[in-house]
Amino acid sequence: MSEPPVELQPRRDDTAADAGSLERLGRLDPQPIPAPSDDPFLEPDLPPAPDDE
Repeated sequence: MSEPPVELQPRRDDTAADAGSLERLGRLDPQPIPAPSDDPFLEPDLPPAPDDE
């Protein structure tokens, strides 16, 4: 029979590389969550095409 899976625990040391672990350790301020875009399908802001005359 196989052993039960080991439950993962968050890292407790200073070498934690993810923001969630660093927040739990008190080494990083909570990060802001960006607001969703009002209109994700905007036209690209390109310069006008040159005139080939």
